[in-house]
Amino acid sequence: MQTTKSSLAALTLAAIGVVYGDIGTSVLYAIKEVFGSGHVPFTVDNVYGILSIFFWTLTVIVSIKYVVLVLRADNNGEGGLIAMLALASQAVKDKPKLRRFLLGIGIFGASLFYGDGVITPAISVLSAIEGMEVVSPRFKDWVIPLTLVVLFCLFAVQKRGTGGIGRFFGPVTLLWFLVIAILGVSHIIRHPEILQAVSPHHALRFMWFNPGTTFIILGAVVLCVTGAEALYADLGHFGKKPIRLAWFGVAMPALTLNYFGQGALLLARPEAVKNPFYMMAPDWALLPLVVLATAATVIASQALITGAFSVTKQAIQLGYLPRLNIQHTSVRETGQIYIPFVNWGLFVAIVLAVVMFRSSSNLAAAYGIAVTLDMLITTTLTFFVIRYRWHYPLALCVAATGWFFVVDLTFFASNMLKLLHGGWFPLAIGGAVFTLMITWKQGRALLNEKLKADAIELSSFLEAVFVSPPTRVEGTAVFLTAEPGMVPNAMLHNLKHNKVLHEHNLFVTVQNHEVPWIGMNKRVEIEPLGHDCWQVILHYGFKNDPDVPRALEQIRARGCEIEKMKTSYFLSRDTVIPTIGSGMAPWREKLFAQMHHNASAAADFLSLPNNSVVELGSKIEI
Repeated sequence: MQTTKSSLAALTLAAIGVVYGDIGTSVLYAIKEVFGSGHVPFTVDNVYGILSIFFWTLTVIVSIKYVVLVLRADNNGEGGLIAMLALASQAVKDKPKLRRFLLGIGIFGASLFYGDGVITPAISVLSAIEGMEVVSPRFKDWVIPLTLVVLFCLFAVQKRGTGGIGRFFGPVTLLWFLVIAILGVSHIIRHPEILQAVSPHHALRFMWFNPGTTFIILGAVVLCVTGAEALYADLGHFGKKPIRLAWFGVAMPALTLNYFGQGALLLARPEAVKNPFYMMAPDWALLPLVVLATAATVIASQALITGAFSVTKQAIQLGYLPRLNIQHTSVRETGQIYIPFVNWGLFVAIVLAVVMFRSSSNLAAAYGIAVTLDMLITTTLTFFVIRYRWHYPLALCVAATGWFFVVDLTFFASNMLKLLHGGWFPLAIGGAVFTLMITWKQGRALLNEKLKADAIELSSFLEAVFVSPPTRVEGTAVFLTAEPGMVPNAMLHNLKHNKVLHEHNLFVTVQNHEVPWIGMNKRVEIEPLGHDCWQVILHYGFKNDPDVPRALEQIRARGCEIEKMKTSYFLSRDTVIPTIGSGMAPWREKLFAQMHHNASAAADFLSLPNNSVVELGSKIEI
């Protein structure tokens, strides 16, 4: 029991750092943007109304929707938009049109994550370092350069993995929550009446008398729930209980106290509206607070970068992105990965965002559209999961998700007002990634159709070959093929040029499934084809790491002996030639051909030993 308690405490502390780093730093800019927007006249009633809206936004969206409802929709213990998409698509697999629609919006939601992954680190780190301007106006010219230096250092250390620095995430973020709570309490004590804003009637009164203003400022209010999606995405890392304990025990109380403390400060000193968070602190604490805020925002950014790596790997496994160079940064934790292309691609986009927008207020205008659209997509997918997978009554499903759908839709509509003021930026990033994903998926389908049309049926081909068999050589040949039951191009080329057949021949197909994990006991299907030939299908979930040699070790017990030093892996290296005609638009075919050409080697992706791989090329027109 003691071990269980200590493990729960450790997981809860880790969840505070990874899951709530992003939402924890929203206190730096959320209140400032609402009152700094110029849409809300500065009155006592309005301060109460805005604080009440903040409190109930946190309660409805984070506490009820994500912590209570969405966390229940786990996919074999895994969370996140892609895990939810897999659940929803499986639930409606007998409805092809609906399934295609859900896959489309789900993948678009995953694409928008990259837009969020650019804006959030930029606004978080920039808002923290803007505290230097409160310390002294002379530091204003140093804000942008310092922000870029901090971001470069953050991305430069990614290749070393999060294992080393990850152990500090929890304690530093816990310290951050403790400090912002103390700052809040120090001002609430002077104006305890501010706690009356907990009552929803203040929010409802503000909305009743200011409906137009309310709609406009929701685009800034949404800043208080930045990182809410991380709750669900990190479910597989920590589990439901630690995430819920960390929210209700630490994050929610600290955020509430700080927001109410900022409200109390504004009642006493309305001029503090230009940066209420930093102006809560006494002069002697300003510089240490800037340093702590910078550390907290770096941690918040780290969670998004790690999330981008995970989403990319899952998208590759599901066939929506080409193979990329994926490096494992931990021998113990398979989830700790580093993808250089994604890492530096994000860095370039974030630098572009900082240089273009130049302040956290300008970035706040760009923030929200991608996040609220993702929230809307999550709510939509949740409906199909609870209706068609859990088989709850329709009325209950509509009641459970309908309210959240209306709330999310309202926030999204409000954020659309920002479209021309910067909101286009994360949408453009998400749209570009979505185009790449759909182009790759459709291009692979066209390529497979072409290969299937030209393919020869394997069993009949082997019968013909063994009527007058070629010379058999010692060892095992493993032919990787996309389609089971068909002759691999690599085998045809091997017979044509080398005119030999190995003693043992395995025709291996790797299949990825819409579930996070597939255990080793369900990894291998094997079918004997005669003449020491076998058809092998290897099954992987979208969170598994493909390792063909390790999987093939399991077939020893089924009559097929494989010796590592006598095994060769044959791969087809296809060159795609775009042609005019049916298929995709010419520019998309060219894009697919380029993506196919630049994809990392299949040998690395499948963990094949480099000194045992033989690649035989061919050209294919699509």
